[in-house]
Amino acid sequence: MILIVAATFNEIRPFYEKLILINKIDDFLSEHQFENKKIDILITGIGMTSTAYHIGKIIGKKNYEFAINLGIAGAFNKNLNLGDVVNVDSDIISEMGAENGASFLKFDEMNIGKNQLDKTVYSIKNAYQINNPIIQKLPKVKGITVNTVHGNAESVDKIINLFNPDVETMEGAAFLNIFNAEKINCAQIRAISNFVEERQQAKWNIELAIEKLNVAAFEIVNNI
Repeated sequence: MILIVAATFNEIRPFYEKLILINKIDDFLSEHQFENKKIDILITGIGMTSTAYHIGKIIGKKNYEFAINLGIAGAFNKNLNLGDVVNVDSDIISEMGAENGASFLKFDEMNIGKNQLDKTVYSIKNAYQINNPIIQKLPKVKGITVNTVHGNAESVDKIINLFNPDVETMEGAAFLNIFNAEKINCAQIRAISNFVEERQQAKWNIELAIEKLNVAAFEIVNNI
């Protein structure tokens, strides 16, 4: 069984509308059929807290073989283009840390102790990548997961200097952590909707990103 996780319905609407609806559990979870595949769709809402809660609520009730996080993302990496679909195979909760005067201490730079550091989710590398020919062809990128998306030139420069990320999302680290902890094959698949810079929504292309994301989603599922 495949679980598709998205923050919002609009991000996966084209994919959703081609599936056969079997059962609508509630406003968040629905069961579908696509050819011979059983697919659950989970719409979590935006952010790490909502994502973690809604995945945690269902993960012990069903035996998922694969989990795929679909959504849009902002890009720091100028080698990426709007509409590019990427595989975020590592992620960091970049806001975890401490202010130290005018500077910022990353979580792993704080004097916390190895025992607590090892128990705390901060940096995640996907060790349970789905073995899928479409996913394997996608660029692998490094993500940060944030509560506040960047839209100020000064803060963008700071985060690049701290982490040198390729993309940012508001859910990715929560998704990767849960399915890696549960040892379930997973992938965080994102399409670039905008560049992370001084906020200029007129330069974004969410429609293109969603189109490309959903094309990739069908190709991935067809090859599972």
